[in-house]
Amino acid sequence: MVENKQGLRVAVLGAGAVGCFFGGMLARAGHPVTLIGRPVHVDAFRAGGLHFEGLSFDEHVQVEASTEARAVEGAQLVLFSVKSTDTESAAREIAPWLAADAVVLNLQNGVDNTERIAAHVKQPVFPAAVYVATAMAGPGHLKHHGRGDLVIGSLRGAADAQEAAQLERIRAAFVAAGVPVTVSDNVAGALWGKLVVNCAYNAISALGQMPYGRMIESVGIRQVMTDVVGEVLAVAAARGVRMAPDTLQAVLGLAQSMSTQFSSTAQDLARERPTEIDHLNGFIVRQGEALSVPVPANRALHALVKLVELRQAQK
Repeated sequence: MVENKQGLRVAVLGAGAVGCFFGGMLARAGHPVTLIGRPVHVDAFRAGGLHFEGLSFDEHVQVEASTEARAVEGAQLVLFSVKSTDTESAAREIAPWLAADAVVLNLQNGVDNTERIAAHVKQPVFPAAVYVATAMAGPGHLKHHGRGDLVIGSLRGAADAQEAAQLERIRAAFVAAGVPVTVSDNVAGALWGKLVVNCAYNAISALGQMPYGRMIESVGIRQVMTDVVGEVLAVAAARGVRMAPDTLQAVLGLAQSMSTQFSSTAQDLARERPTEIDHLNGFIVRQGEALSVPVPANRALHALVKLVELRQAQK
């Protein structure tokens, strides 16, 4: 993956809010970017570019756009940002079209998706813990609510020389584009840290259809979130994952820095789309069962979101 004078050729597979943010930032910095997504957004991208409503700018960013997975062809960096439920099928679709020197950076929620991608592609796949509050405000219209940084690394922990060079090229491209990136030898811990956040916020924001700031002030919600976090940390400990000692405080404090953000699960339910809850609280339920760790709060949130999904599917 060698950067040329025109920058890295980038493809974003799954050009929703997260993919559009990171792809859009690279495009603003001059990298040729192709956004691959649903027709409603692709049509808008083709007509007027990506409408990127940032915290300090409001621009239409020029990008290429496609609805076809084969549009990853020729990309040196592929940002993998489809829903967790589509991981295997999307990986199989892009596998024949990936360039020999391509690198895949996985921006998905969850902690096991990188391995699921790597099972279907030959090129290197690196996980990223994503910290950004965004939403698609309309066709082709991205609205940024807060943060926008990444922790990346090798699944094996300490990267070898080739991986380290690839990770540094990715880091440098993002940093030059205004996206803070940390390369970590404990990316698994960062991914589990992100999973803690998602388990604590996503389902509750979805069930209440509230942004984080209002949600956390409701009666009993902080205690429910505390219970959820404690269960996820117990599962992580049982798996031997290193977690930060101040995880609970960091999770609860996020509501202030992302006070206007609705969770991705809330956005999915509002649009009556399937959610990723099976890969968030549902993942913790399955891990708890396998490791004999009680996870009643996560089980309740998972079951309630699945109940709403069932009601919507039966309309």
